Amino acid sequence: MRWGYVSRNVCDLVEPPRIVSREVTPLTLEQAQALLKSVREHRLEVLLTMAVVTGMRRGELLALRWSNIDFERRTLLVLHTVDYIPRYGYVETEPKTAAGKRLIRLPSFLIVMLKQHHDQQRKQQLKQGGDWENRDLVFPDMHGGYFNPNYLLRMFKKLLQEARIPHMHFHDLRHSAATILLSMGVNMMKVIQELLGHSDIAITLGLYSHLLPSMQQEVVDKWDTVFGGEDEEEDEEED
Repeated sequence: MRWGYVSRNVCDLVEPPRIVSREVTPLTLEQAQALLKSVREHRLEVLLTMAVVTGMRRGELLALRWSNIDFERRTLLVLHTVDYIPRYGYVETEPKTAAGKRLIRLPSFLIVMLKQHHDQQRKQQLKQGGDWENRDLVFPDMHGGYFNPNYLLRMFKKLLQEARIPHMHFHDLRHSAATILLSMGVNMMKVIQELLGHSDIAITLGLYSHLLPSMQQEVVDKWDTVFGGEDEEEDEEED
């Protein structure tokens, strides 16, 4: 149309298919506790705990390096993500948006778990010797290379069955992090936005605002405190 070859764009007449969003099935706090209890001493214990507590994406977890973790300050940096593409292999990239590159603070218990995981990984590295592929990955395969995401999903499915938790997608662990925080009273959407790395708070609000408890009663109570006192005093004087 810009070049004058056609008078109209016939694609304007096309009705695109409706986008149907997949229903999210996040864990409840009780289910999260049951899952993490069920996977104790399992190879994926620390990875799944990280997913539930930090809300990191699968690719971000599998691309996380020890050099990204500051044990003294109890923080980690999300700088990369990785995925496996058939016929291309593993492709590591930066997060899609600037907000995806983020600093996440870690609770003390998770720092202890990561240190223990690091010690176990060193033993595995010594066992493998020259066959170890040193990529500095926090969650590598048994030889130090990238952990195959498809294999991770198969293992995750089996662990859910063993914990007697209904089927869910691995990505729902990310949603679980937000819903559990909200259920515990962390009602600061800005904090959850930064934790999950959403580029716009509208995304966070669109996903989780319906889980927030109604704050209208609190607003009404505040108005009563500010202006209602005078009416009450007048009523007492009339009595």
